[in-house]
Amino acid sequence: MTFRFYAELNDFLPPHRKQKAFVQAFKTPISVRETIESLGIPLSEVDLIRVNDLSVGFNHKLKEGDYISVFPVFESIDISTITKVRKSALRNTLFVVDAHLGKLAKYLRMLGFDTLYRADIHDKEIIAVAKKERRIILTRDKPLLRSKEVSHGYFVRSIEKHEQLREVVNKFDLKSQFRSFTRCMTCNTPLIKADKAEIQDKVDKEISNNFKVFYYCPLCDKLYWEGSHFKRMEAYIRKLIE
Repeated sequence: MTFRFYAELNDFLPPHRKQKAFVQAFKTPISVRETIESLGIPLSEVDLIRVNDLSVGFNHKLKEGDYISVFPVFESIDISTITKVRKSALRNTLFVVDAHLGKLAKYLRMLGFDTLYRADIHDKEIIAVAKKERRIILTRDKPLLRSKEVSHGYFVRSIEKHEQLREVVNKFDLKSQFRSFTRCMTCNTPLIKADKAEIQDKVDKEISNNFKVFYYCPLCDKLYWEGSHFKRMEAYIRKLIE
């Protein structure tokens, strides 16, 4: 059998198999799922499989001489009419991130994306909430994505927090979906516009006098206003969109 993996799926292959077709022998009958998993590719990162130019699902049985082309998530192209990998679209704007991506979670919340995160969250809980709430798992843990229970997930390649955000935004084509500063960066709860009179005793008088618009989190009671930190984040978002 001949395999060809495209784009970022090559990140999971050894150097001598990257960006090229290669032959791998398997005892038949065997499913596409079994071959892809054995080659180290998380199924959650696969969005389209073609065997001899025919779109197939994970359970398709392969035979000797087959040519298998495997593609990652298509960010800006709707392939729902041709893919047979899964019934529902892989992309979703609800996320759950692992315990090592706390900064990324805060930045995604800053952009308005519903992003679940806890410093003590475990893999089993991540998988359970992803399945129940149809969330995409973002992780730096390859074994987590290889779990048979994971259908929507992405391995974050970058290790730098700002680059991680840019990577995820580009990967899932999120720029048109930004709703910046509508969620609490601490707990993920949607923010509510505050009546200035109601928050007078919660902020310094100087802040109250200098700013007119305030938002608060109804869960953790944190207050937000358009101060210098807000301006810096706003500038960062503009740069991210460019």
